[in-house]
Amino acid sequence: MGNATKYWFDQGGQAYARFRPEYPAELASYLASLVPDTALAVDVGCGNGQLTRLLADHFDNAIGLDPSADQIKHAEPQERLSYQCAPAENLPLADHSTSLITAAQAAHWFNLPTFYNEVRRVAAPNAILALISYGVLRLDGELGERFAQFYWNEIGPYWPTERKLVDSGYATLDFPFAELTPPELAIHRTWLERGQIYLLGKLPPYR
Repeated sequence: MGNATKYWFDQGGQAYARFRPEYPAELASYLASLVPDTALAVDVGCGNGQLTRLLADHFDNAIGLDPSADQIKHAEPQERLSYQCAPAENLPLADHSTSLITAAQAAHWFNLPTFYNEVRRVAAPNAILALISYGVLRLDGELGERFAQFYWNEIGPYWPTERKLVDSGYATLDFPFAELTPPELAIHRTWLERGQIYLLGKLPPYR
């Protein structure tokens, strides 16, 4: 993935399934409204299927693909939904077979030129490719200040280079396709801490 030889999420699928943020249902609804048909959606780099499960509510079939068997092991089963171990650069799909290809918080790890070639191969006419990132959390007050210090100064220097694409909201990510302007979407979460309620998360525009 990318130019790296390490896949960072090959282990830890159980914790990933427990703590990974869920996407808003409106995201899947919006994507389903764009496609030429709802026969098949494919979620690449799906992890435990946080987005894949939402897509299955709108498509006849949804497939989640991830190179990690441990991630797939901890994905929840659901009607009209299946999972397979496969990398983004070698999609186990027939030519021109899918109307929606998504990658949620994953595309920055891909070898993008190879992935895009696969997208062109498997995409049906007028298919949609959506690369989604929820960016960096924004918290209020003292907690926000402490999180910013931790994220940018303490853990930031240790992130792999590809992670910088998330920090920019994918604004610098190469995307050789016609772009659409999506509606503003948000992930809302509340944390209770010392009597305070914090509203978390906002999805930046995605492509």
